[in-house]
Amino acid sequence: MTLALAGVLASTALAALPASAGPGGGPGAESSATEFYVPKTDHEAQRQIAGLRASGDRRTADSLSAMVSTPQAVWVTDSDPATVTREVRATTHRAAGKQQMPVLAAYNLPFRDCAQYSAGGATDVAGYKAWIDALAAGIEDRAAMVVLEPDGLGIIPWNRGLDGNLEWCQPAEADAATAAAERFEMLGYAVDRLKALPNTKVYLDGTHSAWLGTGEIASRLVKAGVQEADGFFLNVSNYELTERQLKYGSWVSQCIYYATEIDPGAYGSCASQFYPASPSDFSTWGLTDAWYAQNVAGARNAPTSEELAHFVIDTSRNGRGPWVPTATYPDPQVWCNPPARGLGHTPTANTGNDLADAFLWIKVPGESDGECSRGLTTNGGVDPEWNRVDPAAGGWFPEQALDLIRNAGAPARR
Repeated sequence: MTLALAGVLASTALAALPASAGPGGGPGAESSATEFYVPKTDHEAQRQIAGLRASGDRRTADSLSAMVSTPQAVWVTDSDPATVTREVRATTHRAAGKQQMPVLAAYNLPFRDCAQYSAGGATDVAGYKAWIDALAAGIEDRAAMVVLEPDGLGIIPWNRGLDGNLEWCQPAEADAATAAAERFEMLGYAVDRLKALPNTKVYLDGTHSAWLGTGEIASRLVKAGVQEADGFFLNVSNYELTERQLKYGSWVSQCIYYATEIDPGAYGSCASQFYPASPSDFSTWGLTDAWYAQNVAGARNAPTSEELAHFVIDTSRNGRGPWVPTATYPDPQVWCNPPARGLGHTPTANTGNDLADAFLWIKVPGESDGECSRGLTTNGGVDPEWNRVDPAAGGWFPEQALDLIRNAGAPARR
């Protein structure tokens, strides 16, 4: 039986609990035989666990073993379509054999991460569509949940927002005239191709509550095909608190409905975390709730929860919320390997929220966000918060893995 991590514990030891039910169980639903998939453990993680046991620190070893034995996503990043088909087929076969639901993070868009720490991806539209075809060929009729392109809608090359202004991601290699439109074309193709499979759920990038405003991300989601998908995902590889994502996700969902069914095109009118709420004062977020209660739930053609877009939340590292640096840096990079963060709510489809389909561990806890220098240029790339050069993006970060265990947070308030 799979292990899960739960609660705030006084020591570094983490409790082992049965894994939660997979997709399909709504709020309050009973657990079923279906569980989220537990992938193979990273070799470096296994080595760290073995080293801890050899040193006599069995308690920490058991905690780390519990963490890596918790259901989490499998990132699909290889650029070769044949390799993708082979690896995804193997993953979905193993998951089916265990009666588990695999979560696949598909990550191969051209100019992904705007050529930053997680740079890479396909070289053109045709190549990306072929890659998606290969992903679909690996899934076939087996159950899978696809988290489609983290940051894919948060960072778009040569994109203009609702305000008409050109955004910061302007790679010289991309065609300024077509890059943004091609991003939406590729995501739309991916949604259609993957949703044509009989047992695949697809979620698009909805960023998180400390990033884009509600109307901005709602407009991008609609352009990318969210109404043909199962919904959107929030907080991937980030640290924002679950309670804030639940509100933000509900606003994005209602804004999509408002700007497509009630007042078509009026994304800019949607209330958000910025107005009438104040983003830094959670006690004001009820003001935005009230706007949606009046303008969506109170509308003549008010939607049911089934008519609204659903969402999933990455809770892998948000148990303590976002990092607030105590030192001053040229660029603090608060999203990049912040210290003193903790594991969040364990994966479950029983979220207690009508629109939240699941809490998931999408970013693999213990894997680095990249080589974070905090904007310093004369210290050889050393991260001053960890006093070392951080592992490359996706590499195992042993110090951070133990930090996440020590600071494991409480489940989100319901």
